[in-house]
This record gives sequence, C-alpha cells and structure tokens, in this order.
Amino acid sequence: MGMLFVGLIGFGAVNFTGSATSVATVGEENVSVQDFARELQREQRALQAQTGQTLPISQMAAFGLDRAVLAQLISVAALDNEARMLGVSTGDENLQKEILEIPSFQGIDGRFDRETYAFTLQNAGLSEREFEADIRKETARTLIQGAIMTGVEMPKVLGDTLTSYIGARRSFSYVSLSGEDIALTAEVADEATLQAYYDENIPTFTLPETKVITYVQLTPNAVVNDVDVDEAALKELFEQRADQYQQPERRLVERLVFADQAAAEAAKAELQLGSTTFETLVTDRGLSLQDVDQGDLTQTELGAAGADVFAAEMNSVVGPLPTDLGPALYRINGTLAARSTAFEDVRDDLRTELALGRARRLIEQRSEEIEDQLAGGATLEELASDEGLKLAQINWTPAFEDEIAAYADFRVKAAAVTADDFPSVDFLDDGSLYALRLDEVLAPRPAPFAEVRQSVLDAWTADRRATALAAQAEALLADAKTTGDFAEGADVQVETGLTRTAYLDTTPAGMMTRIFELEVGELAMVTGADSTVVVRLDEILEPAESDELTAMANAIDAQLDQALAQALFQAYLEDAQTRARPQIDQHALSAVLANFH
Repeated sequence: MGMLFVGLIGFGAVNFTGSATSVATVGEENVSVQDFARELQREQRALQAQTGQTLPISQMAAFGLDRAVLAQLISVAALDNEARMLGVSTGDENLQKEILEIPSFQGIDGRFDRETYAFTLQNAGLSEREFEADIRKETARTLIQGAIMTGVEMPKVLGDTLTSYIGARRSFSYVSLSGEDIALTAEVADEATLQAYYDENIPTFTLPETKVITYVQLTPNAVVNDVDVDEAALKELFEQRADQYQQPERRLVERLVFADQAAAEAAKAELQLGSTTFETLVTDRGLSLQDVDQGDLTQTELGAAGADVFAAEMNSVVGPLPTDLGPALYRINGTLAARSTAFEDVRDDLRTELALGRARRLIEQRSEEIEDQLAGGATLEELASDEGLKLAQINWTPAFEDEIAAYADFRVKAAAVTADDFPSVDFLDDGSLYALRLDEVLAPRPAPFAEVRQSVLDAWTADRRATALAAQAEALLADAKTTGDFAEGADVQVETGLTRTAYLDTTPAGMMTRIFELEVGELAMVTGADSTVVVRLDEILEPAESDELTAMANAIDAQLDQALAQALFQAYLEDAQTRARPQIDQHALSAVLANFH
C-alpha cells in the first residue's frame, strides 16, 4: 500500500471541464478520467527518469504507451469487478492498520499524524474517501491473487527432467588433431592457382560498403607551442603536488591490537619462544592478514609507535606499542626510502601538462569562429589552408579504427553522416576539434587481387591444411570404427563424468553437445575453428549427488512453481476481463490526451 501511495504522490491531478467522468467501464467498475490522467503522468515521469528527457504525451500516444496504460487500468478494474462479484473486501480494522503503517503519513515522532495524512492526500489530488476506497480494492485484489497463486506446484517430473538434463554426465575418450600437427607436402602456389582460388572465393575477399570521408582536425599538440606558461604557474602546480614529489621514508607494516598489555606481552613472549607465528596470532583472533595490514606509513603517521617501528629490522615483530585502540604488535614487511623530486626534474612535464590544458581551452575558443566559417560556406580545404587545421581523407568502415577513427565519438558520427550533411564542429575525448564531410559511398566490391594477394595465399594455405586435417581425422575415425579402438600410438585423452557445460581447452566448441547425442561405444568426428577431434562415448552416468545440484534443483522447482502460478493468475485475469466486457469511451480518451497538449 505504501508503494502504491508513493507512486501517486507528486504527479498531481488533471482537471477536465468535460462531462465524461470515466474513460472505460469494466463490469460494475469504472476507469476514471482522473485515474487515467494520473497514470499517464506517472508513466511520463518514469520515462523521464530513465532517459533524462521529457517525452510529450503526444509522442507517448504515438508509441502506443497511452493504450498500454489503459490496458493496465482495465486489468485492475476487471479484478476489482471480480472482487465485487465475489464479495471480497477488507474490514475497517485492517484498513486502519494499513494506513497507520504507511511512512508518508507519520510525523517526526514516527507515529501516524492526522494533519500529515490530510495534507499528503491533498497534494496527491486525492480525497480521504478515494484513497481509502483504493486501499480496500487493492487489498481485495491481493487476496484474490494470493488465493489463486498460493500453493501452486508444477508437476515434479518437469523439475526432475530439467535437473537430470543439466546434471547428466558422460565419460568419453578422444583424439585431438590441430592444423599444427599436419605436415603439408611442399607445394608452391603459382599465380594461376591463387587467381583461381581468389575467383572461387570472391565473397571472402569482398570489401564492405565504405565511406570516403574528408576531415579536418585541430589537436592540442598542434597549438601547444602557441601557449605561454609562466614560471609562477609551474611552481604553483609543483607546490600543489608537494605530497607527490616530496615523500618521507615509510614502512610497510601489519598491526595486531590486543585488549590489554598482559595479552599483548604474552603473545610477544610466544613469538620469541617460537611456539607461534604472527600469522597464527592473527588467525586465532578470527582475522586475516588483510584485516591487520596498515599499508605504508610514515613515522609521524605511526604516532607513539613510530620510533620503535622505524628502528626495527625487516620481517621483525616489535611491541607491544601504544595505539589509540590499545597495545599492539607490529610486523615490518618492507621499507620505502624517502623520495625528493626537484622542481627542475619535472619542470618540462609540468609545462607540457599546463600547456595542453590551456591549448584545449584555446581550441574551444576557436571553435565558435570555425563553426561560423563552416556555416558561411567555407570548405574543409579552406579551413586547413587559412586556420592551420590538419586535412586528411580516410576510407571508413565500421571495422576501421586507425588514425582519427580510433576515437569512439568520430566513429559514431562517421556511421551517421550522409551526403546531405554539412560539416560541423565536434570534439574528441582528448580535446581535439574536428569536422568531417562525406565525399562518396563505395558499394561492396571485390578487393583488387594485387592488394590482397598475401591474404589469398594465406587462405589457400589454410584451406589445404584444413582439408588435410579433415582427411586425417576421417581416416582415424574409419580405422577406429573398424577395429573398435583408436589406432596404436594415437594420443588418446580420457575424460570421466563431465557435464554438458564442461570446457576442454583446444577442443571444438560443439564437442560436448555432440557427445551427449551419442550412444555408448559410438564414435564421431567434431570439427572446430582450430582443431578437429575424433571422440568415442564410453559411459552414460546419472547426475552426481552434491549440495550444488540440490540447490540448483530447488531453484528450478521454485522458478517452475512461480511461472505456473503467474500463468494461472494471468489466465484468470484474462477470463475476468472477458466476462466484464470492457467498454471504452473514445471521446473521453481523446479529451484527456487533448488536455495534455
């Protein structure tokens, strides 16, 4: 009830001057104009929260969202009509209890406040009678839904079947062959052979649709020399990073705090006698080394323990030493020497950083002038000549990610640009300014043989290797079928009790699926992108008993029960709607939508 009420707050009410009071009748129930308008507003606000943009009601109607809202309200009204016919309702005592528990109606003391109740309902555009009637209806709907969905169980056989399918296991033997194991006969492909292979596999060597794009670009590095950075600014930045450039000596330490001095001293004595270790002391306290790790600390940060910790040797344990939490033992794990960086050592780096930052701002200032020139009809070539921008042209496809196309923003704009678009200024992540123009769209076409000759040779060689690999695998399979076993000397791998989801490195992706299709003793060949296997199914095993499988079976049963319950309720709701014979007032609907324009 609280969630229902909060969903209504803040959306207000829409007043209508027409005579219609409802947009639909469903049996003895009505879908009021106010309810429809309020739900439209709620949907509008939800879309705004998701997208960050306000969607006009007219556009929502174009998307059919107004009909979706109406359909939902009709479903609710059908269930209310069903509750009326069945006589299902809630008493005043339960109604009062639900209202008193809604946080929105509680005062600063956490108890129900009558004035807050009235004020909140007024802001939501509801009267007390309307709100209490809504709660009664919602409670009745909940009772009906619970009566239908509670106790619903899917037949056990379906859950058992799914669990058996997922948990089923197989034991099998296989021989894996890869292209690297194949020794090809020496054969040099002549031009005629390669040309013939190229002609037979034109789709493989066809270039995709390509956009010929001309662009200009102005990068921060191109204007960095035009930026002046004074010495004072460099020293100021250096001082701001004093903690980075001037670091005192530090220690990597772990700290174990004890409740009192006696306990700390007893632990230290055990360490000295060798009867325990620092790790054991930590574990005995129910902690891990990560819990006691203090990182790297300066002597000042260590406080009263600083002097003793810094005087100790590596890997030693010192203490007990005082801390804010009590006496503690410290273990020293490492030493970080003091580091002091002179201004002169980083001066050039600081200058470059400041200059690039100012160069980006300079580019932003120039962008308006460049945009004006483009709007005035200046070409990209003229900008490159007059403004010092870099001019270039690329053949762009979605797979091209070199040069300026390495930037995601450029790729998005390149994908969307058309011949009708005029160049305009945009920015890249590094602060660069650019503008592009589509010169031409090249349809898919075969790549010139001379340009892809090496690719043709590689593909021809790979094809020969794949053919030889398939021939060897088929010979191995035929021999195994004849003799009933793999050939002597074959590298046979044996796997026991694997499920469908098992992964074996260097084997084809579809191997496990194929194995579960085999009968015991049956052999098969499975070919993948990088390898081919000849496999024999040795044994079919039932699912293994385990806590993990039991938990999965319980989860499957719960999901099936829930799915069945939801399906039953949906069927009941659809039947209730059919019997209620909804009637929609199209004029009232149009009036509501018109009031939002």
